[in-house]
Amino acid sequence: MNRRKDSRRPDADIGGPRGATPWVGPSGLSSDEAARRLELHGPNEIPSEPRIPVWRRVLQQLRDPLILVLLVAAALTIATGDFSDAAVILLVITVNTVVGVVQEVRAEQAVLALSAMSAPAARVVRDGEERSIPAAEVVPGDLVLLAEGDIVPADGDVLAAAMLLVDESSLTGESVPVEKVPDGDDARGPVSAGTVIVRGRGRVVVTATGADSALGRIASLMGAAPGLTPLQHRLARFGRTLAAVTVALCAVVLALGLARGQPVELMIVAAISLAVAAVPESLPAVVTLSLALGARRMADRHAIVRRLPAVETLGSVTVIATDKTGTLTEGRMAAEQLWTPRGEAAVVGTGYDPEGRVVRGGETVTADDAPDLAALLRIAMLCNDAALEPPDGSTEWSALGDPTEAALLVAGARLGLDRAALERELPRLDEIPFDSDRKRMTTVHRRPKGGVLVACKGAPESLLRPQILADAPDAPDAPDAPDAPDAPDAPDAPDAPDVVARAAAQAKVLARRGYRVLAVASADHEDPVQRPPTWESGLSLLGLVGILDPPRNASEPTIAACKRAGIVPVLITGDHPLTARAIAGRLGIATRDEEVTTGGRIREGTAGDLTDVRVYARTTPEQKLDIVQAWRGAGQVVAMTGDGVNDGPALRQADIGVAMGRRGTEVARQAADLVLADDNPATIVSAVEEGRRVYANVRRFLLYALAGGTAEILVMLLGPFLGMPLPLLPAQILWINLLTHGLPGVALGAEPVAPDAMRHPPRPPEESVLGAGLWPRILLIGAFVATVTLAVGVWARETGRPWQSMVFLILGATQLGVALGSRARPGSLANPFLLVAVGAALSLQAAGVYLPPLRELLGTDPLPPTDLAIAFAVSGLGHVVMRLQARLKPERPPGGAHRRPESRAGGSR
Repeated sequence: MNRRKDSRRPDADIGGPRGATPWVGPSGLSSDEAARRLELHGPNEIPSEPRIPVWRRVLQQLRDPLILVLLVAAALTIATGDFSDAAVILLVITVNTVVGVVQEVRAEQAVLALSAMSAPAARVVRDGEERSIPAAEVVPGDLVLLAEGDIVPADGDVLAAAMLLVDESSLTGESVPVEKVPDGDDARGPVSAGTVIVRGRGRVVVTATGADSALGRIASLMGAAPGLTPLQHRLARFGRTLAAVTVALCAVVLALGLARGQPVELMIVAAISLAVAAVPESLPAVVTLSLALGARRMADRHAIVRRLPAVETLGSVTVIATDKTGTLTEGRMAAEQLWTPRGEAAVVGTGYDPEGRVVRGGETVTADDAPDLAALLRIAMLCNDAALEPPDGSTEWSALGDPTEAALLVAGARLGLDRAALERELPRLDEIPFDSDRKRMTTVHRRPKGGVLVACKGAPESLLRPQILADAPDAPDAPDAPDAPDAPDAPDAPDAPDVVARAAAQAKVLARRGYRVLAVASADHEDPVQRPPTWESGLSLLGLVGILDPPRNASEPTIAACKRAGIVPVLITGDHPLTARAIAGRLGIATRDEEVTTGGRIREGTAGDLTDVRVYARTTPEQKLDIVQAWRGAGQVVAMTGDGVNDGPALRQADIGVAMGRRGTEVARQAADLVLADDNPATIVSAVEEGRRVYANVRRFLLYALAGGTAEILVMLLGPFLGMPLPLLPAQILWINLLTHGLPGVALGAEPVAPDAMRHPPRPPEESVLGAGLWPRILLIGAFVATVTLAVGVWARETGRPWQSMVFLILGATQLGVALGSRARPGSLANPFLLVAVGAALSLQAAGVYLPPLRELLGTDPLPPTDLAIAFAVSGLGHVVMRLQARLKPERPPGGAHRRPESRAGGSR
């Protein structure tokens, strides 16, 4: 990353720009000692998922409960001697396995490509010389040189620092960078692997690498990935139930046939054929096609599905737990609120792009319209060491230096100020750098007509005091962080006598709303003055700036869409409680009055039921893990979204983990099931919709396939009592099953999402895949198809027609009519594949009674045109009854019985 060279920065004692002669100090390790330690400690690599060989991926696919159902079906068809049907089923298994393996390999390659973007090098001192080495080769004892833009390669202690500011948000969730000093406390002394230097320079001696580093210890919290998805659990239960029912019914059919004197071999084959008919062998293909289509649609929206079942899991999610910094927020600071003695204003815009505006009283203002705001931001831009970098091969502006200072530059640019022109007009003469004890920074500038301008910015309690400001009251109570207690709103009349007191009250108001508050002051001196402390006295207060890591534009609509869909959003962050509450309130996750649970309370055991609240602040990675486990233990299906190392364990433990691809760390991406390559949280809503589409299509196929299987079983059970000794031959049953469960069944998996899919809550996790009234619908449709088929069969037998061929034709064609009536959007061309599949299957069904080779195989007789027309007309009743029952008795939406995680603390939903 390019850095602005600034001679004003006091970094000569650290080594100056890269390539300069290092300062006199520790010479670091020798090359031989470094090699010995590398062999002893191993490479500086964070534990991640090992690459899985292809053969193991194939076995994992074949162990899927759905595939096991298919394998049983294939074995049964082979037992009947019907090798053509067995070949079709085995082809389905092959396609299913190939699609699953290819999708996983492609996702892994995409994640590896993202990982390559985050693999840094490190500058170390070895044998007394500076050299650049891969970060993986850094070892304990190495002396590492850090500069603006560097990624810290390992844990270490700071030996020397000049204005060293580190972004630790990936580890802690804190939006504001932390200043690092030698021999500091636990927060200000050590640096951790994976953090980013945003300002200054430093020298660090490495103390821990790889799995021993803070980043590695967090990665080690990630255990095995979750097991079966909600759909897989439901289908596994369904498969066991179906197997038991099928065996019992086949035994009944076999016993009835033998009791009527039918040949033993024929009845055994018929019973096995019925077993095949009862097993919806296309179900795995339907699920795989639905998931693959969902994954493809997600890829078109820049979301990488690492595990194919993850698409469906999002459709079952009842709780979305999300990180704040970089996930719901932009991950960069923005000056949003301005206050001067003359009033307030808001800064509007996105990111570090200077394009935007400043709004006061509902009107856009410029520097000419608002001289008080211009004076405030002019000083904030002069007392500033950051820089803005325009897009270079990317679509976004970036910041060099302290993100807080960059936010001030953006605010000034949006008011119409030119930073370069200001620096030419008022060149900097000297400065007093910011440090964490003084909590302010002061710069001195030469005025064009002589004299100097003193510019100062800092924490309110550091500036709003009589030693700094002229006419300031004694010891005003002004906060500098969101720790401030609540305060009444300050008056905003421009002629209020006590400006400093008003500013202190306003600072409290902004802090209560989650802002980091900076006060800005200045003074003019006709004659140059000497060094401090005279610079930082007698200043005039210009105003306050409220700075915050703002929510992404897509975050609020995403949260609203989740709540409309019955999904409960919760916020889990390592940031300050007031900041967390402010963001949660702005996004609608929780009301401003709701309680925020902190990591300290969780650690002390005083937080109570973790599922009673919606906002968790100051949390550690272990506590994020505890929160996710608490929600899962309450019976909820939990999605976790995040981007930092501290999110990794929770991402892995959740039912589905969603990581940010651009900003996200390698640990987060490896732990996730879904990676958002564009970091857009709105994609989560699309993924939920895709998951619900998959589940709806599985239920749609089960209704269609099991209704057909029910009809076939009823025909075989009741036919003998109506004068038809063997209503269908085994080959005819298998042919009907092949046509109806083949292309038309698979085509149902491509049905579009229903218009109301996101307007009802998710299915209860404990609900069966055939729950919510699906079983009665299956029995109703199956009974109707069987009744129509048997009625026509009895009529054909009584009138001397080839009744078995008519039963064969009508049973298959009526099921195809049911398939057409099962569409999510009837009357449209949303899924033309289904129309083509039904047409092709209907043609092949008719060919079964007319083409001589098929007639010989199936044992059918040709029908006269009149009988063919009757059969096709009657089969249209399948479509009619399907549409009627969908209209008169629509599928019951989820609700009622499901224990939804409503808040007991005030109802954030």
